[in-house]
Amino acid sequence: MIKVTEAIKTINPNAQYIITGSDLDTCEIEWSEGTTPISKADIETKMNELQAEYDAELWKRNRKSEYPTHDDCIHALLDGGDTLTELQEKRQTVKTKYPKP
Repeated sequence: MIKVTEAIKTINPNAQYIITGSDLDTCEIEWSEGTTPISKADIETKMNELQAEYDAELWKRNRKSEYPTHDDCIHALLDGGDTLTELQEKRQTVKTKYPKP
């Protein structure tokens, strides 16, 4: 779940504010040091955009968790032969299991 603070910082990285609460509907945001207030509607829109971006990359996170480690890759390259073939097969299995959208 994307946080209110993440959305604010994405909209305005220099924003200065104090926020009480974590739910956008019930939180209070006090803007300080001349920061132009950001509407809750704009924050909600940005939160939805960031969540959609995060969700769209699930396949990458899944692949990363199942791919061979860097050490496995180095050993396969150095050993060559069946070890390298097996590593390529393992990588392809993960790619097939978690295809790019």
